[in-house]
Formats: sequence, C-alpha cells, structure tokens
Amino acid sequence: MSSPSRVAVVGASAAGLSVVETLRREGFAGQVTLIGEERHLPYDRPPLSKQLLSGAWDAERLRLRSPQALDELGVTLRLGARAVALDTVAREVSLAAGERVGYDALVVATGMRPRRLPGTEGLAGVHALRTMEDALALREALRAPARPPVRLVVVGAGFLGAEAAAVAAELGCRVTLVTDESTPLAAVLGTGLGELLAEVHREHGVRVESGVVVEAVLADGGRASGVRLADGRTIEADAVLVSIGSIPNTEWLAGSGLRTADGVECDATLYAGSGVWAAGDVACWPHPRTGRPTRIEHRTNAAEQGLAVARNILAGHRYAAPFDPVPYVWSDQFDLRIQIYGRTRGADRVDLLEGSWAERRLVARYTSGGRVLGVVGVNSPRATRTYRELLVEAGCRSPTMRGTV
Repeated sequence: MSSPSRVAVVGASAAGLSVVETLRREGFAGQVTLIGEERHLPYDRPPLSKQLLSGAWDAERLRLRSPQALDELGVTLRLGARAVALDTVAREVSLAAGERVGYDALVVATGMRPRRLPGTEGLAGVHALRTMEDALALREALRAPARPPVRLVVVGAGFLGAEAAAVAAELGCRVTLVTDESTPLAAVLGTGLGELLAEVHREHGVRVESGVVVEAVLADGGRASGVRLADGRTIEADAVLVSIGSIPNTEWLAGSGLRTADGVECDATLYAGSGVWAAGDVACWPHPRTGRPTRIEHRTNAAEQGLAVARNILAGHRYAAPFDPVPYVWSDQFDLRIQIYGRTRGADRVDLLEGSWAERRLVARYTSGGRVLGVVGVNSPRATRTYRELLVEAGCRSPTMRGTV
C-alpha cells in the first residue's frame, strides 16, 4: 500500500486530535483535514460532568489545544460540519453543506451520542450530558431554581450519572439517583464497591433508588415534572438527567460497505477496510488478548487509539501493529477517586489486595477463571498503579489476597 498524501479525520475530539498530532509528530507532511460536527475547537469531555458542571472551570479551560497550537499543526479545520455520507470507492466524505472532502486514508472518530428515553424528545427540563452545551444547560438548570432547592432526578448510575449526581448534591440540589442495577455501577465495580459508592452518596444527601426502572418522564405544561417508576411510584423533579448508555455515531456510514453493528468494526490494528480506520468511542475491534469484539468509551482509550491509528497509517496496513492496551478510567465522586486499570465486567471473583473498607482506601483485583481482568483502586493512586503490571502479563494469576470483596 502506497503512503497516503491526504488524511481526513472525521471527529474533532480527543481521538481525532490524537491522530492529527501523531501524524505530524511522526513526520507526515501531507494534507490533513479535521472535520467536526461541533463548532468548538477540540475540547476535553470528562470535565463536563465535573469541573464545568460545578462551575469550577469555564468553557475555554476545556480546550485540548490553543488556536495557535492547531495552526502550527498545519491542519485544515472543518468545524460545524456534519459528515453525512462516505464513498469508499471515490474516497470522499460528503458534508451536510454539500462539500466533499477527498482522502487517501480516512479515520472515523465520530464517537457516540446519549441514548434517550422514549417520549422525551424536545421536552423541556430533560437533559443529556455529552457536549459542552449539554453541560452548560444543565448547570444553568441547577443554579436557577424555580423554588430552591432544585430537585434533580438522575436516570442511570454509571460513571456519568453518578458524577453528575455528586456535583449537583454539592451545589445544594435535592438529588435522586435511579438505577435498574442492584447498586450504582454494579456492572462495573461489583456489588461490594457499588454499595460503598451508594453509601457515600447517601451520606451527602443523595437519595439512591436501586433495582428499579424508570417507566416514563412526567410532564406538566410541556416541561418535565418528575419520573414514574415501574413499581408505580413517582418522584417529582425540576430537571431530569438521562444517562442510560450511548449509541455509536455510524448512521452516516450507511451504504459505505463498512460493517457497523456495534460501532465501526475493525481488525486488530483498527483497520476497517477500503482505506478507513477507526479510533475512540466508535471503534470496535477484536482485543488481541481475548479475541472478543471490544469497544471502549473512555478518554484515555481515545487518545491511545488515535496515536496507534496514526502510526499504523504511516506504516501501511500490511505492517500495522495490533492495538493491545491496558484500559484506564477514573472517576471523582465527592471525596472518592476511583481508578480502574483493565476490565472488570465479567469477573467471577473480586479480592482485596490492599487497604480496607473502613478507611475507604483500597485496591481490589478482579479475576475470571483465575485470570486477572482488572484492578480497581479507591483513593489509592500510587498503590493502584503498581498493580498495572498484573494486566500486562497475559494469563497471569493473582498475588496473595487479603480478603474477598
């Protein structure tokens, strides 16, 4: 495969920016076009549910790079431009305004969008949390109550929902966190750590409703007034945040010949075929250690995949390297910092390696069939990092344990 002279990247967030910067850092002198649906310069998303929502940061602080730094990359920016179609034969991306962008190599880094509750489209007072505008709108709702304190219902207790609930509680809102799981983040952390998280939220005034489904969002005069649970109960609200998962942004690829059952399906090197690669939340690839289709919606993964894709583009598909990461994610909630290396879903055993429940400072190891899947630390950043090597060694078994979580 000949070296490309034109690279187009669709998606101007962490993954897309990582592709562009790595190409230039590795000496690529050809044309680079970065296409983004939002009008903003590339910005960081994790602070949306924390620092921006709380008001600790202003919007400009979220920028990943300054305008000057982007100019120095020599990249052609197409911001506020939505990709609507892909022709892999002509190697062109069609934009909503009618423009077509040609390429030799294309990177799809279009991320995902929040899943909505049926019947809430256009209903005032119902919020999602994916973009800068989403975070600013929710912040305004939490700060401008019709009658204080603001009553917020958060539907979904994953990382995003739990973080937003924590921020809202610290702003003085009356918060209810609703999840269909047994505890917040049960699918990720397991029941033990999930109970610890629920306990901390309750201590800070958050009402936690576990094991229950939101059946509908109630409305009064065209505005959300609460939610109805499947067991018949209702919870009044001035604002409702829906955080129930995400959908990969792949509809624009219809008819392109790319496989998009769960994101852009790639090989182990993140190559999707026909000169197309994928990176970030939208990329689905067979993990080299498990062979299972894997899609990771975390900030660090986006940056790492962008770097890997850029290097593989320059190497050519024939010489591309498999993407074999140790995933990392963190979450700040009240006085807890939760860090995860590796994967925790599917674990059949969770063991305490260091620390204690009483101190709320610990490191736990997640295993399946004796194989280490992941390590979780709570308020133990240094200790958690030391166990990362467990995950680098394929098929390793666990060190001496201190107890079962």
